[in-house]
Amino acid sequence: MPYVNIKVTDESVTSAQKQQLITGVTQLLQTVLHKNPKTIFVIIDEINTDNWGVAGEQVTLLRQQTNQ
Repeated sequence: MPYVNIKVTDESVTSAQKQQLITGVTQLLQTVLHKNPKTIFVIIDEINTDNWGVAGEQVTLLRQQTNQ
């Protein structure tokens, strides 16, 4: 019973994109591990950029620096 947890920043990921992720991961596990899709769980967590850090910086601050 595979469980896949995808974490993305909450920056306008559309419902259609989430569906593509769920479908793609499910197909990958079917193909590679021969798993039954009825037993595959895919969870998508959207994380506020204030709560995500890269290289010691909040993603919120990094995005602000990039947009300047």
